[in-house]
Amino acid sequence: MTKTRRPEAGPPGGAVISQQIAARLLEELRQGCYAACERLPAEVELAAGLGVSRTVIRDALAELEREGYVERVRGIGTVVNRPVVALGDRLDQKFEYNAMIRAMGRTPHADHVTVERLAADGALAARLDIEPGQPVLMIQKRVLADRLPVIWSVDYLAAALFPPALVARLDFSRPVFDILEEVAGLSVTSTVAHVAAVLGDQKARNTLAVQPHEALLLLEEVSFTKLARPVMYSLSYYTSFFDFALLRKKF
Repeated sequence: MTKTRRPEAGPPGGAVISQQIAARLLEELRQGCYAACERLPAEVELAAGLGVSRTVIRDALAELEREGYVERVRGIGTVVNRPVVALGDRLDQKFEYNAMIRAMGRTPHADHVTVERLAADGALAARLDIEPGQPVLMIQKRVLADRLPVIWSVDYLAAALFPPALVARLDFSRPVFDILEEVAGLSVTSTVAHVAAVLGDQKARNTLAVQPHEALLLLEEVSFTKLARPVMYSLSYYTSFFDFALLRKKF
């Protein structure tokens, strides 16, 4: 009998609110009421305008500072780092490629979706922290921006995360992160990625219709839930449609 997995507890309410406020402030910095500002208003003014406490504002600003969007300077206030705010796709942050495609004014969708059940070899089992030979699902798909192929995606997940009778009914053309949350109650909180320029295998190149001279950007990733639990191993091949940036901070 398959056990029903209990959803993982989310972050405390205050943390959720501060994250929402940080996201809202970033949107305002990019194309809202603070789009032309070099400094943000004082915390008390921001709190009143957004209808939250100063503690929430302080936590939200701390989040934006950690990500390099602002810098809080005593006696000056919260200074906006305009070049960082203007950056699009950042490799140093958790991102979801459908959201990136929409931000470029394109419509994302997936085709060539296949789901296979495999036995984990030693290397894959180590990445997913399961025993060798345990069943895994390999999900392959092509992601398009409008009609342009832009990503070839291969995801591996332990089959035990999903009730067997449900797998055939799941729509894996959707983001796997969303399916994990809805079906298994698991939320990815961090990802370790290795980046390399590769030619890729012939299947990936043919599916993406890349030119003979064109390299692909491979992101080899292990995604983790809380308590450092590995939940997914991914190979994502990106075409030159994407222009990634990386913010490096000196501490």
